[in-house]
Amino acid sequence: MRYSSLLVSAIIMASAGCSVAPKPLQPALHDFGAPYLQYENGTFARPAVTVTAPKWLRDNRIRYRLLYAAPTRVRFYALDRWIAPPPELFEQHLIAGAKPLEYLLNIRLMDFEQQFEASDRARVVMRFYLEAYAPDSKRQLGAHEFHLQQATQTPDAAGAVTAFAGLVQQAESRIQDWLAGLPESGQPDIASEP
Repeated sequence: MRYSSLLVSAIIMASAGCSVAPKPLQPALHDFGAPYLQYENGTFARPAVTVTAPKWLRDNRIRYRLLYAAPTRVRFYALDRWIAPPPELFEQHLIAGAKPLEYLLNIRLMDFEQQFEASDRARVVMRFYLEAYAPDSKRQLGAHEFHLQQATQTPDAAGAVTAFAGLVQQAESRIQDWLAGLPESGQPDIASEP
């Protein structure tokens, strides 16, 4: 009798679509937040910005490394991802939020990860190389390498996402400041931040 009641219960659960196994969690998708959109004559300003990156930065995983334990090992958060690869997100963010530009910008993203100095202390780092060209002649007007970092409020994926959003805003501001200082004569300005 007991065996038959267990069998009937199993059949009812199977036919009702019930499952005793937990459903796998889906990753949360993140971006850098909505940029402030600039308008020019009633339309969006669309500066010419291209962001490229090495192959290992062209996926949507959020990277981190434990400098204190295994500094050469790159790890990824399982339940948090970018909605698109960081180079694409950075490019779209710059295009959507930028002031009208008189330059063509080529940016090569070289580093974009969270680094843990200790289990309870982390920072996000971003490194990119920017080249500015005159839109009419395609002549290079300057180039600059940027190294940016920001401490995370919490040593986890949420802290990384929040800090990266702030770092991208900082990068946008630093780019604008650097462009404002390009020489009027168009003489090349090649520089790197320490």
